[in-house]
Amino acid sequence: MTQPMIRPTSERTRANWIRLRTMIVIRWVAIAGQLTAVLVTPPLFGIDLELGWCLFAIGASVIGNLIAGFVFPENKRLSEAENMAMVMFDLVQLSFLLFLTGGLNNPFALLLLGPVTISATALSLRATLTLSAMAIISVTVLAAFHLPLQTNAGDELRIPGLFVFGHWIALVIGVVFTSAYSRRVTSEIHMMADALAATQMALAREQKLTDLGGVVAAAAHELGTPLATIKLASAELVQELRDKPDLREDAALIVEQTDRCRDILRDMGQAGKDDLHMRQAPLITVVESAAEPHLERGKDVIISLNEDDGPASDQPAILRMPEIIHGLRNLVQNAVDFADTTVWIEARWSETFITLRIVDDGPGFPSGVLGRIGDPFMSRRKRGKLRGRRPGYEGMGLGLFIAKTLLERTGAVLRFANGTDETAHIGAIVEVRWPRARIDAHGAQDARIDKPNRRIDFNAAARTGG
Repeated sequence: MTQPMIRPTSERTRANWIRLRTMIVIRWVAIAGQLTAVLVTPPLFGIDLELGWCLFAIGASVIGNLIAGFVFPENKRLSEAENMAMVMFDLVQLSFLLFLTGGLNNPFALLLLGPVTISATALSLRATLTLSAMAIISVTVLAAFHLPLQTNAGDELRIPGLFVFGHWIALVIGVVFTSAYSRRVTSEIHMMADALAATQMALAREQKLTDLGGVVAAAAHELGTPLATIKLASAELVQELRDKPDLREDAALIVEQTDRCRDILRDMGQAGKDDLHMRQAPLITVVESAAEPHLERGKDVIISLNEDDGPASDQPAILRMPEIIHGLRNLVQNAVDFADTTVWIEARWSETFITLRIVDDGPGFPSGVLGRIGDPFMSRRKRGKLRGRRPGYEGMGLGLFIAKTLLERTGAVLRFANGTDETAHIGAIVEVRWPRARIDAHGAQDARIDKPNRRIDFNAAARTGG
C-alpha cells in the first residue's frame, strides 16, 4: 500500500495566514512608543526636534491603521504581497523618523531590526532578502545623511565618528544575523510541525484500516446466521423438488452460491467481533503484515526468526498497534526501494528485548546524512546530489521520520547504520529494539496467541438460530 505524497506547507501559504488585526495591533504599539518618545523627549531633556515632521510621519501610520481597521474585516488574512507592503511601510516610516532625529546617533536606530525579524519569521525568503537589503540601505544612508540632534541652546548632540561607524557595522551584522537566525529557527519549527501533522495523518489512516478490519469481522459474524438459514432452506428445496428438474437446478445453484459466500467469509480469516488477531498476533505475523504490500515489487524479501532464541513456536505475541504496523511498513518500503535484489528482515527476542533488523543489499545510507536520518524534509539541494546514489531519495526524509516517530511512541529505539562486510553485499541496516514489556501481549493482557482463529460454524448457527 503506497504512501501518499505529503509536502511541507509553502512559505507563501504561511504568509497568507497572518491576520490584518495582528499587524494593526503591532503598529498601534509602535505608534504609542513613537508618540511617547517624540512628545516627552523635548521637554524632559531639552532637545529641539522637528516636531511637525515627526508628527507627520507618525500620523501617516495612524491614518493607515484607521483605514485598514475600518475598511477591512477584523478576520481578514493578508496575502504575502500585502504583508510585505505593510512591513516595508513600517521600515520606511521608522527610517524617516530616525532621519529627523539624528540618524545613527539616535539609540532607537536598533528598532530597524524589528521589521526584518517579522519578515524572517512570517514571509518568504524572497521577501526577507528584499526587506533586509532595504534595512541595510537605510542604515547606510542614515549613517551619512540625517538631521542633527540639537538642544534648545543650539548645541549639537553627536557621538564620535568611530562610534557611528561601529554602530553602522553592528546594525548591518544585526540585520543579517537576526534575519538568518530567526528564519532558520522558524523553518525548523514549521518543518517539524508539518512532519508531525503528516505523522498524525499516517497514524489515523492506519487506525482506520484497523477499524475497517473490525467492521469486516463483525460483518462476517453477523452474516453467518442468514447464510446458514439460506443454505438450510435451499437444501430442503433440493430434496422436495426432485420431480421438477428446472426448479431443483435453481435450488442447487442457491446452495452452491451459499457455500461460496461461506468460503469467502472464512478466507477473511476473522472469527467475529472478539477476534484476538485484531488486538495481538505472533511477532512473525505482525512483521509479515507490515511487509506484505512490498513483497511483490521485484525484490526478494526474506523474513526469518533467529533460531538461537528458541523454536518459532515460542515466539512472543505482540500487540497489533497501528504505530508498529505503519512504522515497520515504511522501513521495509525504504529498504525495498534502495535494495539491488534482496531485503532481509531478522527477528529475535529475549526475556527483556524484542529486536528487528531490516537489511538491504543496496548502496547503503549516504555517509553525509547518516547522522541526520529521521529528520523530516531534507533539503532539496542534498536530495539532488544524492539522487544518483540512492534513486528515489526524495521520499526518504519524511517516510523515515514518520516511521521513527511512530515506533518511538511504542517504546522502540532505532539505530541506522551501513554494513561493513563488503563481501556480503550488505548496504543499509536499520535496527528496531523494544523493551519486551512494552509490546508483549502476554505481559500486557495475560493472553497469548498460539492457535488459529475460530471458524464460523454455519451448521451450529442454523441449529441455534444465530
